[in-house]
Amino acid sequence: MRIILAPDSYKGSLSAVAVATAMEQGILSVWPEAKIKKVPIADGGEGTVAALVTATGGRIMQTSVMGPLGDPVEAQWGILGDGETAVIEMAAASGLPLVPIEKRNPRLTTTYGTGQLIKTALDFGLRKLIIGIGGSATNDGGAGMAQALGARFLDGAGNELPLGGAALAKLASIDITGLDPRLAEASILVACDVTNPLCGPQGASAVYGPQKGATAQMVEELDLALQRYATVAEATLGKAVATHPGAGAAGGLGAGLLLFTRAQLKPGVQIVLETTGFERLVQQADLVITGEGATDYQTAFGKAPVGVARIAAKYQVPVVCLSGGLGQGCEDILQHGVKGLMSIVPQPMSLEECLATAPELLQAATARLCRLLSVGWQLRCNLEK
Repeated sequence: MRIILAPDSYKGSLSAVAVATAMEQGILSVWPEAKIKKVPIADGGEGTVAALVTATGGRIMQTSVMGPLGDPVEAQWGILGDGETAVIEMAAASGLPLVPIEKRNPRLTTTYGTGQLIKTALDFGLRKLIIGIGGSATNDGGAGMAQALGARFLDGAGNELPLGGAALAKLASIDITGLDPRLAEASILVACDVTNPLCGPQGASAVYGPQKGATAQMVEELDLALQRYATVAEATLGKAVATHPGAGAAGGLGAGLLLFTRAQLKPGVQIVLETTGFERLVQQADLVITGEGATDYQTAFGKAPVGVARIAAKYQVPVVCLSGGLGQGCEDILQHGVKGLMSIVPQPMSLEECLATAPELLQAATARLCRLLSVGWQLRCNLEK
């Protein structure tokens, strides 16, 4: 039996690596001879660095950078097993969890630290970068990122603007003469799972600003600032990105990466599956087990289990999804290549208890799944006699 374990993380409980390890223990308790390949999956948000570093045999790095409010933070990033590719989570430098609830103000937060991580990767001689842009605390259009890499944002008097999204309302010109020239050599893939434009009712400020502490007045102010940013950028850089799908991701960091680097925006799951060589691996598999913390109607819109199942279906390899919980519309994923769906929770219990015992619950659920599959295969053999 050749099995691939390709789960996403169980958010707030287990990393994708820990999920795959617990699944492996459950399988081996029933099928000790099984050949197992662990391919932890992520969608560009939390866990992307760990998943890709683990899957490729790379290494974790750590760099001190500027946090979203200007304080120093220790941010992890990774070098993949090929020794040529860096993987960065913007949330490690500019993420919402780095800002206490009472201090959340997207008028002031900056992506400067994300730019510092990009610069660090370039300093290591790396020219292939994967950047996950989920979980931001920012709304600065990626201006802070560009400032860390040498761009200058100037007001009408030629003074450099302070950090933060609100300052962009006074933007008059952008000077890229000092922009790091190594960016022209770098190939950058951006893991982006949203299609929001930069501005307007579906833009960065209106849709995601309130999650970051923006009041209705702040949303209006920030949206106008990003409109100004887009107008000036088009006039001075010759790039029109405001309506590009994903430009509004991570408070407009999607737009910033399009403006100042040779970035391509792609779905996070697609990038991870391509980087790990999942399609090559699945061709030799008999079964794939995937999973996530909670499966509901949203999963069918391209989250990790569906991304995994779509590739496995090309080679007629069955995929089963083990989830921490099942919500409304979870059965929708059965229309997208997933053949079976199961919760790891065997009985009514509190969320706190589930989180505290997640590894044990997952291991036991995987063992139950294997026993059920054994029964199914035995029935098939009996019917074929």
